[in-house]
Amino acid sequence: MGGSLFGRQLQLMTFGESHGPAMGGVLDGIPAGIPVDFELLRREMIRRKPGEKSFESGRREHDDVEILSGVLEGITLGTPVAFIIRNEDHKPSDYHDLKRVYRPGHADYTWDRKFGFRDYRGGGRASARETTARVVAGAFAKMVLLKYDALVYGFTNQIGTAAMEDDYNFQVHKIEASALRCPDKIVEKEMQAVIDQAVKEGDSVGGMVTCVVKNFPAGVGEPVFQKLESVVAQAVMSIPAVKGFEIGRGFQVATMKGSENNDPYINEDGKIRPASNNAGGVIGGISSGEDIVIRAAIKPVSSISQQQTTVDADGFPVKLNVEGRHDACVVPRAVTIIESMVSLALADLILQQEINKRFQE
Repeated sequence: MGGSLFGRQLQLMTFGESHGPAMGGVLDGIPAGIPVDFELLRREMIRRKPGEKSFESGRREHDDVEILSGVLEGITLGTPVAFIIRNEDHKPSDYHDLKRVYRPGHADYTWDRKFGFRDYRGGGRASARETTARVVAGAFAKMVLLKYDALVYGFTNQIGTAAMEDDYNFQVHKIEASALRCPDKIVEKEMQAVIDQAVKEGDSVGGMVTCVVKNFPAGVGEPVFQKLESVVAQAVMSIPAVKGFEIGRGFQVATMKGSENNDPYINEDGKIRPASNNAGGVIGGISSGEDIVIRAAIKPVSSISQQQTTVDADGFPVKLNVEGRHDACVVPRAVTIIESMVSLALADLILQQEINKRFQE
């Protein structure tokens, strides 16, 4: 199958199935000489894992990263960084009864239509388990971005109907102090109530993640088909469960007038910059130097405890009771994955920009 490769200058290829021996990836294009922050890597993997909450998956993986190449004495070599994460708590037996059943909301039917054969063990490549490799690569991408003083962080701004105000000016440490990665304690309680109700009903619930990039340099982006927002949108929309993407004011612009949406330029202490940031840090597909602000809509998890109706591969009706270990809400866990893909996309673009500069010099 194709489709397992992302990026142009900084390229990630992932491999592995949810209930196979291991997940892994090869990250090519990382510059030589970058000190590897192993603590950052460990922290990112922990952030992606399910916790001990009742609404999160019961699958428990250590998610230790084994780096096979591309790093020597803690420094990147400039050669491909290959790595694996072993699957230690996989239980394919949970899925034997689903071998020929099409689960609602899952990729079972569409993968059968495309390939004529599929991995029924938790979705195989279509499982969110695949994102472990993205988070490893995203950690390396964050190390690249830190060279430019760029900071990437995300947070949960909505779960179900419980939502924060449209604001991201808060102390970043408040995000990780929250079990739901929501920096607003009042809204966090409302979100938890929404999740608790979904668990009680044997259901699931979706939400929204905001991702902010601060201190990203102006002038990055490759018009016309590799505009910054186009590359980031592709990266984020490739994440399982993401069903919507917007940047800046996003879909609000449909109700705005030009006089409201335009970001007028000002001279601030000798520096030209927009007075507002409705564009979300990107104008004409190129970064403006303002904060890049994106939002991603996360669908409710498809595996729920309620009995569902579906059909099997022969078209016969089936009453489906999903077994296995599943989240009732993946929005807090999606924060780390979205940060990772945004970081990969931006690191790829900024490395392309560096090549352009070399030719100009």
